[in-house]
Amino acid sequence: MDKFLPKSNNFSTRVKDSFARQTAMHTLGIYIDTVQAGEVTLSMPYSTALSQQHGFIHAGVITTGMDSAAGYAAFSLMADDAAVLTVEFKVNLLSPARGDRFLFKGTVIKPGRNITFTEAKAYAVNKGQEKLIATMSATMMAVVGRDEIKG
Repeated sequence: MDKFLPKSNNFSTRVKDSFARQTAMHTLGIYIDTVQAGEVTLSMPYSTALSQQHGFIHAGVITTGMDSAAGYAAFSLMADDAAVLTVEFKVNLLSPARGDRFLFKGTVIKPGRNITFTEAKAYAVNKGQEKLIATMSATMMAVVGRDEIKG
């Protein structure tokens, strides 16, 4: 991946502070593993409370983790006065979400002033082995000047 330069000197703190305000992430047990300019990795332990009828983590939960990872990857490159919102995404579910924990890796593919194209991958981790279980292509929008939407 080409490395992109963030527009904020404190991008890592901004990502972590914004993420900390996401009660949905707390509810799902998703937390930040790493933050780099244009790349964010989130983690989540397995929980039966998040499973579907076969015991796999529900596809909606996997999608939510990838959406947040992709969004925060985009946010990491945005200016201090910007917030981020998802415009659209497409998900491919490749394998059942079975594992001890799950990783959601978001990466910026092409940043822009207003629109940023990202990708995310979800991995099931079982006994230390990572298995790709889902992919996402997503478009993120920088939001500036709206009082109800803060970075």
